[in-house]
Amino acid sequence: MNKIFPSAAEALKGIVKDGQLMAVGGFGLCGIPEALIAALRDSGVKDLTVISNNAGVDGFGLGQLLETRQIKKMISSYVGENKEFERQYLAGELQLEFTPQGTLAEKLRAGGAGIPAFFTRTGVGTIVADGKELREFDGHTYVMEHALCPEVSLVKAWKADKSGNLVFRRTARNFNPAAAMAGKITVVEVEQLVEVGEIDPDAVHLPGIYVHRIVVNANPEKRIEKRTLTVKGD
Repeated sequence: MNKIFPSAAEALKGIVKDGQLMAVGGFGLCGIPEALIAALRDSGVKDLTVISNNAGVDGFGLGQLLETRQIKKMISSYVGENKEFERQYLAGELQLEFTPQGTLAEKLRAGGAGIPAFFTRTGVGTIVADGKELREFDGHTYVMEHALCPEVSLVKAWKADKSGNLVFRRTARNFNPAAAMAGKITVVEVEQLVEVGEIDPDAVHLPGIYVHRIVVNANPEKRIEKRTLTVKGD
């Protein structure tokens, strides 16, 4: 089975559609599938529910899809770097399901492992637990969280072989493996593509069984987030 596609647009053709539940890897701007996000924007699909730690920044990453109003709901743990996100949410134009970061990671991992739900103490007594089942174990209250099983996952890796075995680059691994495992169809953007057998089996971070389509983006922009300080007058 050939998993290699000539462009990000071709890799998304026939699998993305309006109203989908979709997961996108990355943490901040680290390890985001830049080319796939741009191709998703250009595809024109809308009313998406997107699972991602955050929504990029204004004009880059998932922030592009917010500007074009293609996202109707975000399932996220952090949204503080995107002014358009804030504006849409406060105006009632964007739905938001806030999820603690560790819980978000576990919901994706559970989806990939075939576990329908799990119990956690995180969020008990807060709005995170509103409307969810609570249960007591060993004198402590836990909230039940359902797994996430996106129809499509968009993922960034550093290197892949032609079977889809993946190697991630340092902290760019972040949410990407969990998103890849959870997706019913997983599309991976990589910087390097090698022949099968060129990656040491012990160096494989995620086996190719989870990967359905691969596109090469050898020179991603790789923006970085910078801390901005206000200098106070004397």
